[in-house]
Amino acid sequence: MKEHIAPAIRVTLVALVFFAGIYTLLILGISKLTRGKGQGDQLTVNGKKVYANVGQKFTQDKYFWSRPSAVDYNAAGAGGSNKGPTNPDYLATVQARIDSFAVHNPGVPKTSIPAELVTASGSGLDPDISVDAAKVQVARIAKTRGLAAANIEQLIIANTSAPLAGVAGPTKINVLALNIALDNLK
Repeated sequence: MKEHIAPAIRVTLVALVFFAGIYTLLILGISKLTRGKGQGDQLTVNGKKVYANVGQKFTQDKYFWSRPSAVDYNAAGAGGSNKGPTNPDYLATVQARIDSFAVHNPGVPKTSIPAELVTASGSGLDPDISVDAAKVQVARIAKTRGLAAANIEQLIIANTSAPLAGVAGPTKINVLALNIALDNLK
């Protein structure tokens, strides 16, 4: 038995030093090379700091709507609803979101509503939407703001992010950045 305890203690100590020390410092060093220096993607809007990498709640018709959140956009309690795709409560929630979207966007057929605008992400804090999800909202925003749809479509193009290295991930748009650009549109 003694012959097994000493190696187990050594492996535990090596793992502790590596994962609690070396690995942690390596990840911290990598984070310092990112745009936010490991502090998140912060923007200042009207003198207030907000995080562009955390989903924000937009419900007014003059803004692009974000993906729904199962945690009401609370970054301290990130998570999904954990309800399966056949759960009656989940289906009722999705149907209510579809109905609400249809009321605010009367020209959009229900079959053309992107799924991401009526289903929450796994974290509940997804800050991005697809180009299709943005385009389907253009008519509502143009009408509410009295702007030409072409101007809003240009904003969508200007705020679209390509996949990482052209291959990793989807083409997406940060909703907060797009809405800030929309407010700055003259």
